[in-house]
Amino acid sequence: MGGILTTSDVLIIQHHMQQHYKCLEEFCRRLYLKNPKYEKDLKKRKIKLDHIFKKRSLPGCLYNELLSHEVLTATFTTEPDYHDRVALLGLGLRKSIDEGYGQEGPDDNSMVTSLQVSLERLKRLYNNISQVKWRLKKYRNNQQELYFLTNSSAPDGYLNMGYEVLLTKILTRIEDDIYMRGGNPPNVIFNMSTIFFTLFL
Repeated sequence: MGGILTTSDVLIIQHHMQQHYKCLEEFCRRLYLKNPKYEKDLKKRKIKLDHIFKKRSLPGCLYNELLSHEVLTATFTTEPDYHDRVALLGLGLRKSIDEGYGQEGPDDNSMVTSLQVSLERLKRLYNNISQVKWRLKKYRNNQQELYFLTNSSAPDGYLNMGYEVLLTKILTRIEDDIYMRGGNPPNVIFNMSTIFFTLFL
């Protein structure tokens, strides 16, 4: 049955991509709330996210022309050339979805069969997003402060696990797409020397 593909395969993948973008935009919005130092102006935050997820570029950013793995790598360096790490992470993750699925964004309707989606790219995409999830908890600056505050407790003791949930939803959908293409998600083990994979083979 693995070789029998129907229109439903394409519809599922397109739906998954739409949901990926929605989750990533919400993910970045929540990161800004927890990490206002990267962009204090609420209007500018919205403009940046609109540009990343709707206009497909980030104004005044040198990383627009780079591949997703290069943008993600820069996000977690000691001193990236672009101060706003939240916007940089959003750009890298959005590019990752584009590249992983071989599409030009949520309005790209050029897919006619799910065979157009590379199984190897999906596996690498799964690996890279899993690594982002890991780095959010591990990577720190020279003062040993996390680059991103995510699931730290609020003063009332409440622990916001929304970040985990959003990334887990994305990874679960990618797992489904990998299975649909006849594969199994990779086993992921990371350390501080692990690099992001290129999604262009």
